[in-house]
Amino acid sequence: QVRLVESGGGLVQAGGSLRLSCAASGRTFSIMAWFRQAPGKAREFVAAYNWRNGATYYADSAKGRFTILRENARNTVYLQMNSLNTEDTAVYYCAASGVSYVMINNIKVESTYNYWGQGTQVTVSS
Repeated sequence: QVRLVESGGGLVQAGGSLRLSCAASGRTFSIMAWFRQAPGKAREFVAAYNWRNGATYYADSAKGRFTILRENARNTVYLQMNSLNTEDTAVYYCAASGVSYVMINNIKVESTYNYWGQGTQVTVSS
């Protein structure tokens, strides 16, 4: 019954923007995050939102370009992506942790997250 449903992916030209959504249901979460995985590459952390204190976290590659946002009414987080480039092309996954509190050092660690969405494809053309 726990579900994370991503949406908003698509094809965009370099320099453009996309807004990804992740709608969570089935339980409460302490933190929700976005990871991405390009073909032949390892999954990497992009951004996270801490529901307990509102803190946000970003990978160096995302700082200044991406923003993670929340919508309380729908238990939804968004990833606003601006100034996209071809290196941003990947499948983007929403992840969530049901643990009450997550240590700061573990926020960027994949194993921290119990639940994962199906992914949404983002393709940036040059």
